[in-house]
This record gives sequence, structure tokens and C-alpha cells, in this order.
Amino acid sequence: MTVETSTELLWPAAAGPDDLAGIESIPFAERGVPETSYAALARAAELWPDQTAISVLPDAERWEQPVTRSFAEFSSDVHRVANAFASLGVNRGDAVAVLALNCLELLSVVLGAEAVGVYAPINPALGDEQAAELVRLSGADVIVAPGPELDAEAWSRGRKIAEATGAGALIALRPTEPDGDAPALDPLGTVKVAYLEDLVYGAPSEGLPFESPTADDIASYLHTGGTTGTPKLAARTHKNEMSNAWMIACNDKMAGDRTGLAALPLFHTNALIVTVLAPLLRGQHVLWAGPLGYRDLPLYGHFWKIVERYSIAAMSGVPTVYAVLAQVPIDADISSLEFPIVGAAPLPPAVAEGWAAHTGSPLLEGYGLTEATCASARNWSDHPRLGTVGQRLPYTEIAAFEIDEESGQWSLLPTGEVGLIAVRGPNVFSGYLVAGDSGRTLSDEGKIHEGWLNTGDRGSVDEDGFLTLAGREKDLIIRGGHNIDPAPIEDALLEHPAVTGAAAVGWPDRHSGEVPVAFVSIQPGVDTTSEELATWAAERVPEKAAAPKLVQVIDEIPLTIVGKPFKPELRRLAAEQAARAELDAAGIDAAVRAELNDGSLEIVVASTSDDEKVRTEFNAFVWEWRFE
Repeated sequence: MTVETSTELLWPAAAGPDDLAGIESIPFAERGVPETSYAALARAAELWPDQTAISVLPDAERWEQPVTRSFAEFSSDVHRVANAFASLGVNRGDAVAVLALNCLELLSVVLGAEAVGVYAPINPALGDEQAAELVRLSGADVIVAPGPELDAEAWSRGRKIAEATGAGALIALRPTEPDGDAPALDPLGTVKVAYLEDLVYGAPSEGLPFESPTADDIASYLHTGGTTGTPKLAARTHKNEMSNAWMIACNDKMAGDRTGLAALPLFHTNALIVTVLAPLLRGQHVLWAGPLGYRDLPLYGHFWKIVERYSIAAMSGVPTVYAVLAQVPIDADISSLEFPIVGAAPLPPAVAEGWAAHTGSPLLEGYGLTEATCASARNWSDHPRLGTVGQRLPYTEIAAFEIDEESGQWSLLPTGEVGLIAVRGPNVFSGYLVAGDSGRTLSDEGKIHEGWLNTGDRGSVDEDGFLTLAGREKDLIIRGGHNIDPAPIEDALLEHPAVTGAAAVGWPDRHSGEVPVAFVSIQPGVDTTSEELATWAAERVPEKAAAPKLVQVIDEIPLTIVGKPFKPELRRLAAEQAARAELDAAGIDAAVRAELNDGSLEIVVASTSDDEKVRTEFNAFVWEWRFE
């Protein structure tokens, strides 16, 4: 079957929830989905050679001056990069480690790495040792990093990582629209140091030096969202990526001449699957917002004009992005924006309501995780089911289970009952990359049972396959054996007109184990108190046990680089304050601090003459602690 005649089979009718059964009446294997990202690129270049594939803004201030590539030009760029990587020794199964900062060259690096090896992006905000450990784990001998013009700090970090890991090559990326000649790169021992633009000069613009990848080859190692210790590397095959990209693109609203906005960093799975691979399948244009993406503050001042100028139809963002945009006056025609997708963190009702009131259209929640490649559920723009994170995607199963702690037995729960959410389908990953004495292997670390991926989330699934979340297992606050979901506490506080952000965590308590506390950020210049906010929340939470012990106002809720609330830091702060309160109550004058060590909390107390009394106080808690 040729690509020209497979359109009807490849793209069945997908307008709403009722179409799911019809879509799944044909086995996924018969849909004709390209098996690899390389095959998808070749197909796009053949079908739409002259259409614009990507437009990349140098930065938000130059939003009217994009650099563009047609599908044919993009394919040539990718081939040059792939062949250049091969010349450096990259072969099938070899990782290319990339300190990812969005720019035109990075887009070719992503698909070029997957064409000959494995794309292994790294959050450039990770610490040097964390990043170096990920490079070691991936086995990468080639490291790509933002060059000194693009990000001098990231380039310096790249040099340190290359030196620490003994890499064979360190390749520099230039800005999307560089100003003048590139500065010279200092040598680095035996490491080959070069600009990508020099490396690809003269490299073949078509064909690969060895066989193309297959569906079962590993396409990417994406690190999980770990922000303490070293994150894990989730291995995803080409089949994982392409099946999930197709599931996302299988939506009538995403058909035709549509433009999507990409502003999430390319070390994040959403950016890779939703804004690189899914549009590639449908031959659609993607506008890339520049190296800082949503973190580029001038972007918000131009945002609505960008939507109008480029007829943006779809975008993906986290709740904090939409919360900010809901405050930006609309100064353009934004009628093209039909598919604003929100995910990665719970959507506060106040944010959803604020966006709808401001733009006249609903935010569409989705749900996914790196281990399931990207998305597993999404809402429909014409049929949104508020309160849910969407309907399961085609060929993806979602169900709630109860797992017996002693036997490990999984029991499927009835429709509508809350339990541990699990996902099964072709998008479920191959396992985490693990380094051992016998080499690198893949392990699911007990997260997969009979094909079902334990997501770590709690929720329920209705008869139509719509998922309603009830919190993350690890986010639950356990008060005297009673599980408390922090989301209703946060929702109650976000209803307060002064509150701009909220996060609830457990405060260690000697009697109950934990009690809920909340941290909030408030609008500048607003006069409110912690006591008022605590009373407000207590009057609105669904049960007395969920009323926060205290509400603390802080400058801003700590976030990860992609905008997720960073609760480990808040748990650390709560534990530190609880420990200090215990010492004060016992009349012990000693400095105390809490540290996060590889995800675990440790209380550090300055040694005093009351050391034995400190032991007595702290042994009542399930804390790791030590004197210094």
C-alpha cells in the first residue's frame, strides 16, 4: 500500500468519544502507521516536500522573524546530522547525549540521533554530577550541548560532563539565527570539540550508512521527572513513540492545514511526541517559540499576536502557563486556537475557569507519563468531560486496580471505583536502563504486571473510558492511617481571590504520622494572612481531616523546569520546620536543617549538650537524622 492511498485507513473518523469503538475495530497493526521516526520523516518528505514543516523563532522578541524548513529541507538536515553522528562512531543502539535547549539545529539532532542510534536528552538545569551520571548510564560517547553563544553556562557544563565521562566528542549547537561567525571553541584534552554546522558540512543529505532502524529498536532514553538524586532513564522503542504519536494525532480537529505551537523543552516527552512526531505524521506545520519557550517572559506579551499571525490551532502547556496567559489582555484574533492542551500537573479549577472566562474556550486536559511514552488519555474539544483528564486513547487500556501489599496480587476494580491506575498498550515503555556488572540491561523494576504499567496515580475509569484522577500515591498525606488527597486542599486555596499558587504536603507529626499543611503564593500587594487562608481552606475542604494545620505564604511555589510543582522541596521545608518546632517545644537550642538525599529526607542537627534529649525527641519520628 502506498502512502498516497493509505490515508483513509491511516486516519479513521475521530470526532468524539463515540468513535473509539469504530477506530479499534481494525487492529492497530493494520493501520499502516510508519514504524519508526525515520520512516515517518521519509514519508513526510515524499508526500509534502515543499510544505513548511517547522518555523523556529530566534527568541520571543523576534516573533515575526522565524527561520523555516520545508519537509524536504528538514529531511536533508536530519540526514546530514545522522551521517555526521555515524562518522563519530554512533551505531544502532548507541546513545547520543544531548543537553537540550530548543533551537533549529536541535530538531535535526533529535531525529538524526534516532535514525542511527538513540536520542538521550538531558535537562540542562540538572546538576553536573546528575547529568554526568545520566551520560554514563546511557553509555553515550557523543555529547551535544548548547554552544557558548546559545548558553554559555550550559556549554561550560557540557565541557565538564564530557571531561568527567571520558566522552569522545562534544558538539556545539549555535543559535537559530546566529549573529556573525562562531567564536572559537577551546580544546578539551582528547575530546573532539566541534560545531555541529562544521560537522555536517559535506555530509550526505540522503540515506544512512547502515540499515534503517526497526520498530523494536530503542529510539530514546528519556529521564524521568526526578529532581533529587539521579533520575531514571526510560527506554522507549520506535514502536512506542510512533504508536503514541499516531494516537495523539488521531483526532479530526488535528486534520488538515493546522499549525501547532511548541514551547516545551525537548528533553520533555510532550515536546518530542506531541510537537515533533505527531505533526510529522499529518504533514503539519509547527512553530517553535525559541530556546526558552514558556520561560521567555516577553513571549507572553506577544502571545496573542503570535496565535493570530501563525493561525495557531493547538498548543500544550502546564497549568502555570495558562494561569499567566489568562491574565494577559487579548489584543488579536485568536479564533484559530481550538486545541489548548493542559497536562503534566493537576489543573486547578480556578485556572480552568479563568482561562475559559478570558478566551471563551475550555482547556482540554490530558494525561500521560514518560513510561507510557507520552499521552494515554485526552479530552475532546467538542465533547469535553469536565472533571476528567480525558478518554483513553485508541488502542490504550486504562483501568483501576487494588494491589495487595503482602501477596503483590493485582485485582481489577469495578468501573467507577477508585484505585491504582494502570495503563496497557503499544505505548508502554521497554523498561529503565540499568547498568550492571554484565553491561546495560532493561528492567521494569516491578512497575509492569502482565503488560499493565503501574502509573503511581490513583483514580477511577468510567464506562466510556474517561479517567478521573484522585491524586498520586506518593503525594498522599497519610494522617493516622487515613489517606488525604492534597488536590482538594489546593483547589480550596486556589479559589481564594488572592492566591496564585498552592501546594499541600504532609507535615511530620508524632501522633498522626503526618498532618496536612499548605504553601501558597499570593498576588502582589494583596492584604491577607496565613490565618485567614487556613480558615478559608478549612471551610471548603471535603473533610475535617484535610483542613491544613497551617498555611504558609511564600514568594512562589517551586516548580520544575517544565512547570510542575516541585513538592520534594516543600516536603523538605515542612520537615525542617517540624523538626525546629519539636526542638523549640522541648526547650532545646540547636540549629536544624532538612536535606534531600537521593529523594529521602534527613534531618541534620547541630550537636549540643542536649544530644541525648535530641535523640529522645527525634526517635519518636520516622526520620533519618544525624548530628553534625
